[in-house]
Parts: sequence; structure tokens; C-alpha cells
Amino acid sequence: MTIQLDLIQTTGIAVLVYMLGRWIKSKVTFFQKYFIPAPVIGGLICSIIIFIGVQTGAYTIEMTNTLQDFFMNIFFTGTGFTCSFAVLRKSGKLGVKLAIGAVLFLVVQNLVGIILCKPFGLNPLLGIAMGSISMSGGVGSGASFGPTLEALGAEGGTTVGVAAATFGLLLGSITGGPVAERLIKKYNLVSTGKESAKEEKETHLLKQNDFFNSVLLILLAAFIGSYISKLLKLTGLNFPYYVGCLFGGALIRNIADAKGIDLRMYEIDTISNTALNLFLSMALMSLNIAKLISLAGPMIVILLAQAVVMMLWAYFVTFRTTGKDYDAAVMAAGHCGVGLGQTPNAVANMAAVIDRNGPAPTAWFVLPVVTVIFINIMNPIIITTFINLVK
Repeated sequence: MTIQLDLIQTTGIAVLVYMLGRWIKSKVTFFQKYFIPAPVIGGLICSIIIFIGVQTGAYTIEMTNTLQDFFMNIFFTGTGFTCSFAVLRKSGKLGVKLAIGAVLFLVVQNLVGIILCKPFGLNPLLGIAMGSISMSGGVGSGASFGPTLEALGAEGGTTVGVAAATFGLLLGSITGGPVAERLIKKYNLVSTGKESAKEEKETHLLKQNDFFNSVLLILLAAFIGSYISKLLKLTGLNFPYYVGCLFGGALIRNIADAKGIDLRMYEIDTISNTALNLFLSMALMSLNIAKLISLAGPMIVILLAQAVVMMLWAYFVTFRTTGKDYDAAVMAAGHCGVGLGQTPNAVANMAAVIDRNGPAPTAWFVLPVVTVIFINIMNPIIITTFINLVK
């Protein structure tokens, strides 16, 4: 039996998948602690149900994923709006050092993934999927670059990227604390900060006209990004379409900063996150579980190796280049979070260290800003370069 879902039905299933994942996450502390996204939880359950139908021959489900790419491009356009060079300048020389280290580590992650694929006889493109695509890029990046890898012959690229990114969320949360605590004890580091590291909750008034203008701004940025994507193709490198959308968002953001125009970033983030959740729900509903099972052993080895390399980099590079003080130790913990997981993992890692050892106001401001901006901008470029080198 074949079940065919049209565009509305596919979107509706994606909504149900997200709601299921959100409900399960609200009930399971483990998912909350390690910031496992709701679409990942619900999407994996859905993909398992589809896998069972295919394996038993009882049913197959065909979906209409037309909106999947649209939501993905809107998400990356919104991400581009976070790339503010005016904000980046406030981080000073420390931010520059951290940025250089973070970008260099993207290269290291891909080299580790590619090199370790060889003894397992895996396509080196899967090494990139288990490199900066998933580790520093996260679930969204894994799901986005996956089809590009698969088109170049890396079977299971999407599944591997998403699974690696999900595992990375766990690794990112458990590696940062031990690195920071080791550095603090070894060098007898103490907090000299006076500011509270707790986030202040803001209340945002949502107005219909303002929100609509934010929607129009994102769509305009995506439109501009579509032409940037065409320009990127002239480089001879295989840039995914959404990279242009990312730069479109960054262009609008920095023009607004230069003109003193105050963008309603809360609304833009809301639109971007909505698109991300729907995109991930659609992408994860039809993951190739069979391929994931066949690659489970090599994946675990490669991902654990990535975690070890991240800890060593944070310990010997991030800490030393950012001042070798208490704030530097906190940033080392944060880098583990963002280098293996996502920004929430980095913030949680730093908060855990700060709660125990005292405030680190410099680290609290600099690391999330610098890593978000530079990883968002440079990771797609580095990924694309590696893909074109090994395809």
C-alpha cells in the first residue's frame, strides 16, 4: 500500500511531528538538558514508523516536500541577519583571536572526518557530513547539506549529517565543563567579574504591522540572496542555494546597522526559528534509518574522535589565545559547546562553570557573538570548498 501526501498534508504531518516532539521533550528531562530539538525527536519517531512500513512491505509513504527547501532558505536568510559586524567590533582583539581559532577549527573538523573515513572505506564526503557540517553547523546544516552530498554520490549524507549533529548536541554538553574545570584547577584561576551572567528575560510587544514588515524584509533579503547565489556559482564552486540567502540576510543587516536603522530582531528570529522547526520536521520525517544502522559503528568512532579533538583544541588553543585567564577557561567550555553542538550548548556550558566559580562577563558576551557570526558566515564557505576538493 502506498500512501501519497500532497503539499498541505505533508505540511500538516510536519506540524504534528513537531508537536509530538515538543510534547515528548516537555516530559523527558534528558532531552531538555541536552537541548535536543523537538523536530528531531518527533521526526525520528516518524522516520522509524516509515522504516518499519518499508521493511515489512506493509506500506510506503510518499510526501510532497516542496515547502522544505522554502523553509530552509527562509531560515538561513534569518540566520544571516545575526551577522552584524557592528556588534562584532565591540568584541575587540579578543574577538578576532577567538574568531580565527573558531574558523581554523572548522577546517580541522573536516580534515578529521575525511581522514577517519578512509580506514572504514567510507566516501570522504561523509567525513564532511561528520565534520563541520554537523558538529559546528548543527542539525539544520546537516539536513541542508545532505542532499548536496547525496547528489555527489555520498549515499545517506542527510541521515549521517542529522544523526551526527544530534549526537553532537550531547557531546557538546558533556565536554565543556571538564575542560574548564581542569584549566581552572591547573592554573588556579579565579573570577574577577562583577556582572551577573544570568540572562534577563525581555518582554516583546508584537504588533501586526511591524511583524508583517519583518516578514517582508526577510523575503526581500531572500530575493537578494537568490541573485547572490547566482554570483557564487560564477566562482566555479558548488555553493548550495541557501548560502546566497545567508549572505542576503547579512547584507540587509549590515546596511541597516550602517544607516542606524533598528531592525526588530526578535521578530526576525521568531520567523527564522519557525521556518527552521518546520524545515527540520519535514527533513527528518523521511530519514534513511537503514543507512544509519549500517554506518553506526564507524560513526561512533569518528564522532568520539571529533569530541576528543574539540576538547584538545579548546584546552590548548582556545584557552591560550584568549588570555589564559578565568574568562578564557569559560570560553574554552563554551567553544566545546558550539563546536560540537549549538549556541545553547555553549551558553549552558558557560553558565554551569559560572554558577560554580563566579561570573565571566567578557566570555559571556564575546563567545556567543563571535562564534555565531563567524561560524554562520565561514562554515558554508569552508564546507563548500571541502566538498569541491573531495567530490
